[in-house]
Order: sequence, then C-alpha cells, then structure tokens
Amino acid sequence: MSSDSDHSPGQRGTDAALEFYEVSYAHGEYATVAAPEQHCKWAEVAGFVRRYELEDKHCLEVGCGRGYFQDLVADYTGLDLSAAAGTYLHKSFVQASATALPFGDNEFDAVWTINALEHVPGPEVALGEIRRVLKPGGLLLLSPAWQCRWWAAEGYPERPYSDFGWRGKLIKAGIPVLNSVAWRALQVAPRRLWRAAQWGLMRRPIGLRYRHLKPNYKHLWMPDGDAVNCMDPFEAILWHVSRGDVCLSHPTGRSQFLVRTNGIVFRIRK
Repeated sequence: MSSDSDHSPGQRGTDAALEFYEVSYAHGEYATVAAPEQHCKWAEVAGFVRRYELEDKHCLEVGCGRGYFQDLVADYTGLDLSAAAGTYLHKSFVQASATALPFGDNEFDAVWTINALEHVPGPEVALGEIRRVLKPGGLLLLSPAWQCRWWAAEGYPERPYSDFGWRGKLIKAGIPVLNSVAWRALQVAPRRLWRAAQWGLMRRPIGLRYRHLKPNYKHLWMPDGDAVNCMDPFEAILWHVSRGDVCLSHPTGRSQFLVRTNGIVFRIRK
C-alpha cells in the first residue's frame, strides 16, 4: 500500500472524495429522500424525459447517486464515483469518474447530470466526456448546484457564533450580504459581460472558467460543503454554444445572459 507521499495533491483529493462517498452511501447518510418523487429535481428530470420523448432512448446519468431517476426511462445506465451508490440501483450501473467515462463515442441518445458536476475536479473535462459519448443531435440536461458558496464547507450559516474566532464571526455576520441577490448580481454581471465580449471577438471554442473550492470531507455541515468547484451557468452555456451546441432551454442571448439556477438543456452538434 502506498503512502500519501506517493500521490499528487489531486490524487489525494480524489482518494478523500472516494472514501467520503463510499462511507456516506454505505451508511445511507448522503443524498437521501423518502421517495424518488420527493427529490428536488424530480419534476425537472421527468419533464426533460417527457418533453423530448426519451422513455425508450438510451440514457446515461452521470453522478447517479441512489438512482432516483432510473425508472423514468427503460434503457438506463447510471454512473457514479462511488461503488456503494450502485447498491441502490436495479438497472445498469458503472463505477467510474465523470472525467473518464468508460463508454464509446456517440453511444447515448441523452445524458443528464443532477447535483453532481460541482463535486467533480476538472468539470470541463467532464463536459468534454459527456459530449463525446452523446450521439450527434443527442440531448443533455445539465443541472449541477450552480454558484456553490465557498463558506459552505465550514458551515458558517448553520453553526453558532461560538464555534468561530473573530475572523469566523465576521464571515458569519457577513453571509446575509454576501448571499443577497444584489451582491451576487454585482459580482456576476461584469464577469458575464466580459466573457460574452471575449466570445464575440474570438468566435472559437472557449474554455470553462470556474472557481476551485476546498471541500470538507470530514463534516458535512450543510449542502454542498463537499463541492470542489463554483460554476456560473452562463459559463456552461458559453462553453457549449462556442462548440456549436444549441441551448434549447435558453434560446436567446438575453435568456442566456440572465440564466440563474435551473437546469440547462443542450442539443449536441458535432
């Protein structure tokens, strides 16, 4: 058995994530609801399947977790980093990373990924892999937790002031302002304008910009405390559209610029 010194920092992070999710799923402590229909994204995924008539299509879910959506289609494959997650599925399951999908090119009619991509180091690689395994004209529902907060890992909104030193107390006191729509708009709008201008000038495939987060794999104080990146949905739209994909859910430039927290649907063009 190798020691930590034999691994790169990125590999140590992957090992820690895998251990966290294996234990959490095995003990039934992670991403659990009483019934699939109670999942916060149930209506979104069911609507995607129904609108695009995917019931009999070959579908992949990247980051399937407990497989709550597996019965929405007949031909379903679920993929997750955790092998323990597969114990909850009664349909096809593959244990693998989203950044190295073990499937051939142009294999699936549709892919969805729900509350998963924010937990993937290198989300741009994952998006590339998803495009690769989708058929030309295939459909993608991309619905991670957008704009994950850097303070979630330490649970500032949930923990009492007594848990923190003076710096932590200041951070906790400032969360209502930092989390307000007005403050976030002031941060996001200039970046989107700059990125839209870059795309307008370049007119070639654009890279995905996102913020790295330090996840907490020891104590999950609040949702997305285990997230490793903070992504803007506008960045995801630019990434796909700059590669020729069609954004079906946000078809106009205005709707794309004003995109907020819902899932985004793309038709893949290769």
